Amino acid sequence: MSAARNYAVVTASYWGFTLTDGALRMLVLLHFYALGYTPFVLASLFLLYELAGIFANLAGGWLAVRFGIPRMLMTGLTLQILGLMLLSVLNPAWSPTLSVAWVVAAQGISGVAKDFTKTASKSAIKATAEAGSGQLFRWVAWFTGSKNAMKGFGFFAGGLLLEALGFRGALWAMSALLAAILAGVTLSLPRALGQAKASKSFGELFAKTRAINLMAVARLFLFGARDVWFVVGLPVFLYAQGWRFVEVSGFVAAWTIGYGLVQGLAPSVVRRSRDGLSREVPEARLWGAVLTAIPVALALTLTLYKPARPDLVVTVGLAVFGFVFAVISSLHSYLILAYAGSKKAAEDVGFYYAANAAGRLTGILLSGILATAGGLAACLWGSAAMLGLCLAVVAVLPARTEERPAAA
Repeated sequence: MSAARNYAVVTASYWGFTLTDGALRMLVLLHFYALGYTPFVLASLFLLYELAGIFANLAGGWLAVRFGIPRMLMTGLTLQILGLMLLSVLNPAWSPTLSVAWVVAAQGISGVAKDFTKTASKSAIKATAEAGSGQLFRWVAWFTGSKNAMKGFGFFAGGLLLEALGFRGALWAMSALLAAILAGVTLSLPRALGQAKASKSFGELFAKTRAINLMAVARLFLFGARDVWFVVGLPVFLYAQGWRFVEVSGFVAAWTIGYGLVQGLAPSVVRRSRDGLSREVPEARLWGAVLTAIPVALALTLTLYKPARPDLVVTVGLAVFGFVFAVISSLHSYLILAYAGSKKAAEDVGFYYAANAAGRLTGILLSGILATAGGLAACLWGSAAMLGLCLAVVAVLPARTEERPAAA
C-alpha cells in the first residue's frame, strides 16, 4: 500500500510540475510574439532549456542515487519556482538584448528543473513498483501518458492565465501552485527512496550495459524524429496555410493531450510476456517500422500528389503518427526501466533521458534548418531518416536483462 501511495504522490507532483511547464512555454511564446520578436529569436529562447536537460539528466540520476529520489524531486520543484520568479521580474524597459538573455537564463533554470524532476519521478516508479513487468509497464504507461496529457492542458492554461492575469500574475500563480506541491512532497515521501551507493567517477557513470546504451541511442533518434517537424516545421506550415495562431496552438495542444492519453493505454495494445522482454522487444520493432512509414507517406503525398488541402492531409496524418508514436514511446519508457538495475535505476534513467534531451535539441536545430530549406516535406523526410536509424538500433536490442559491468 505504501508503494502505491508513493507512486500516487510522485505522479500528482509531476502532474503539477508538467502543467506549469507547458503553461510556461505557451506564456513565453505568446508574450514575446505579441512584443514583435521573430520566430528565430523565439526558438532561441528554448535552446538553453533543451541543452541544460542533457547535463541535468546525468547529474540528476547520480544525485538521486546519492541523496534519494525525494530530495531531487524537491530540488526540481524549487528550481522551477526560482525560474518562474526570475521571469516575473522581467522589465519592459530593458533592452531587447538584455530581455532575451534574461529569459534564456530563466529557461535554462527551468530546463534543469524539468529534467531533475522527470528523472526523479520516473526513477521512483522503478523503486516503488512490485516485482513483475505487469505492474511496472502499467505504472510507466499511466505516468508517461497522463504527464503528456497534462502538458497539453498546460498549453491551454498558459494562454488562459496570460489573458486573465497577465504575464507576471500568471507566473506568480504557477509559483504558488508549485510551492503547495513542494510542501506535499516534503511531508509525504520517505527520504531514502531510491537511495544507494552512487557511481564514484564519470567513467563508471557512463559505463552502462549494452541494452541501456542502445536504448539511449534509440531515444535520441526517436525524439529527434518528432521534434524535427513538431517544433518549427508544423507551426510555420499551418500558419502559412492560413491558420490563426490560436488554431495552431490549439492543434499542438490537442495533439499532445491525445498523445498522452494513448500512452496510458499502451499496455492494452502491446503484446506482453511474463519475463517482460521477450515479446515487448519485438513489439518495439514492429511499432517502430509502422511509425517510420508514416512520415514517408506524408512527404510523398505532399511532394508528388500536391493535395488541394495539404493542411488537412498533414493534420490527419500527424494524428495517426501521434497514435503510433505514443505507443512506441511508452514502450521505450517501459523498456529502459525493465533493463535498468534496481540499485542504480536513477543513474540509468538519467543517462537515458540525457539522450532524450539531446534528441530534442537535435530535432529543434534540424527543424529550423530543414523547414527553411524545403518546408514541412523536408522536415518529414528528416523525421523518416531518424526513425529508420532508431529502428536499426532497436533491431539489435537483447530480449533479456544484462548484468551491469563492474566498476574499474
